[in-house]
Amino acid sequence: MNQTQLEALNSIEATLFGEFRIAAPSGEIIELTDRRASLLLAILCIEPGHSMDREALARLLWADRFLPQAKASLRQCLLKLQRKLMEHGIDALVVSRAEVSVNPDSLRCDLSGLEAAIAAAETDHVVGELLSIGNRPLLQGVSLNPSFDEWLTDRRVHVDARLRSGLSEAIRSAAKPAAERLTEAARARFPSYRAFNRITHQATIALLPFQQIDAVGGNFFLADGIVDELSTRLAGVGGIALAGRSSVAAVAAQGDTLPQMAQTLGVSHLIEGEVRRREQEIEIRIALINGQTGTEIWSDRLNGSIEHFFDGRKIIGTNVIAAICSALCLTVTPAPSRKMTRDRDAYALYLQGRAMIQRIGGADVSAKGIELYEQALEIDPEFAECWTALADAHIMTAATTPSLERIEHSTKAAECAKRALVLDPTQGQAFSILGIHEWTQFRPADALEMAFEAYARDPNDADVCSRLGSCLLYLGKAREALPYVEAAVDRDPVYARNYAMLASTWLSLGEYEKACAAGERMSSLGAPAIWLPLAQMAKGDFEQAVQSHYGLRVHLGTTIMRPPGMPPMDDAARDAYFQIAAQGLYSGEETARTAYCQMIDGLHAAMPDPYDTSIALPAIWMGHSELAMKIYSECIHPANLYGLMSLWIDIDPINRTIRHPGFIEFAERIGMVEAWERFGWPDLIPRDPRTA
Repeated sequence: MNQTQLEALNSIEATLFGEFRIAAPSGEIIELTDRRASLLLAILCIEPGHSMDREALARLLWADRFLPQAKASLRQCLLKLQRKLMEHGIDALVVSRAEVSVNPDSLRCDLSGLEAAIAAAETDHVVGELLSIGNRPLLQGVSLNPSFDEWLTDRRVHVDARLRSGLSEAIRSAAKPAAERLTEAARARFPSYRAFNRITHQATIALLPFQQIDAVGGNFFLADGIVDELSTRLAGVGGIALAGRSSVAAVAAQGDTLPQMAQTLGVSHLIEGEVRRREQEIEIRIALINGQTGTEIWSDRLNGSIEHFFDGRKIIGTNVIAAICSALCLTVTPAPSRKMTRDRDAYALYLQGRAMIQRIGGADVSAKGIELYEQALEIDPEFAECWTALADAHIMTAATTPSLERIEHSTKAAECAKRALVLDPTQGQAFSILGIHEWTQFRPADALEMAFEAYARDPNDADVCSRLGSCLLYLGKAREALPYVEAAVDRDPVYARNYAMLASTWLSLGEYEKACAAGERMSSLGAPAIWLPLAQMAKGDFEQAVQSHYGLRVHLGTTIMRPPGMPPMDDAARDAYFQIAAQGLYSGEETARTAYCQMIDGLHAAMPDPYDTSIALPAIWMGHSELAMKIYSECIHPANLYGLMSLWIDIDPINRTIRHPGFIEFAERIGMVEAWERFGWPDLIPRDPRTA
């Protein structure tokens, strides 16, 4: 008899999905009459080999008792459980004075078996297990006390996140037939796997910035912290959609009335409030407002100590969320807990860093935001959301500032996002950041996989929707991208960048009037609407397109598109350059196009970043195929990446690139063909032309 057979003779057979059951090696069901003993064993079976602190277990299972009593009850429970298992010849528990675990060699269960099969790429086994498990939750029908129920909700989310991650990796690595089988089987557990799932919300809410009235002083961003906690908890309630933070901040700064703000943001309700901080106490006022009338429909005042707030954010707890949901006639669905910090200084630095990054005020502001995040993580390196925020700050620095270190920032972003996911695998934003970095490594198939993973974890996040939509656009899949782009716009209706993506989507679909409307909306929000003249040209209005682009010269020639390493232009040079650019891009005159192509050829040879957007984007828009394909074959970084969505606008001269004889070879070189083979070919190339 070999070692594996010996281990099997002394192993528990556990079923974790659905009703929890354990069986002896003989197949006999082991009945555990002590409910807490059963729950204790179930807890340990979820992560065999992982030791759990005895005190934490005691608090979890006997939350209604004083700690000494709870610890004594745990001790008695462990003795009973060990005796019961030994009756069947099973010695599975590993017990010390401080910790308890299950020996992984003494356990066979559906969860660990499925994860092992996924890791070993055993397609048949994985498919069979997924179809067998279906959508049954972990430890179905189990409830004990609020602390345990919250813990179990969190575990369910984390386990499903682990399974999705493992499945995604298995699908990426598998040959096409096996990948298709795995994808179909994944939908047995995750019905919306890689599919847009438009959620019908009963209430749309804008959470306004809270006023902080501080009698203590100092940089203590408590009001921001309260809004942050409220936002996270409400986002986990089924039936509620929150307006994007970028749009809310922009509208709140305008000083409109409450109904005006609600109308601009497209929400049914608003939440406003204030925080008063005294030496040893905080007082919070929260009010739910009817967006149409501006009248208050619910309010409350909460008091607590600073310690109370930082100990799990208890002051914004279940009662507050339940009261808001009750006022909205919604049923509360518990949100998984997130890996926040309990350190005041780390949290304050995190909030300051986020406020700094949201200003999008240039390289100096971004660098300061990154510095604040890094200081927070020095204090608490387990702060998962701060790791995600730091990753996003690096990506935004690479994408929106004149940096010569864009790939380096992208690499740092990926490292931070991976760290966040180790600490908390539910971080959808972290997956979307990893997706951007995959493009810089010429792995768009993996990038799209990451974008889908991000959406699966956080479908209500506007940035997550936006990044998935943009990834599909880069690959020429505008029809598939549209619902994600529209969802991002719906959630963040005053964020100009979403309208740039919407305009590009409509252009790719040949809906030029809608593209113009999106460009005009971008302009009305005070952003340089570079897609508006493109849409005007598509409609045949060349003169207006030239005028519109030239009118953007102050924005584009100074702050938005100033290439890294290049000084700002003086007014005369700027005006002359943009006159040539506007004519070359939008006049429809081939001589003007040729002159501008020659100019950007010279810039490509001379500029410190030869792959900058100020070269890459006009190369695509003018159909300067050789230069466009050269740039993107050599370097894709977060700043020039969004230019790829314009490849798929089927008007002359833009479409000259995708019609170039070397385009498919170029697409294969940068990884696009691999993505198309896995996820489907683009709208304008419905099948592989090499096999036609």
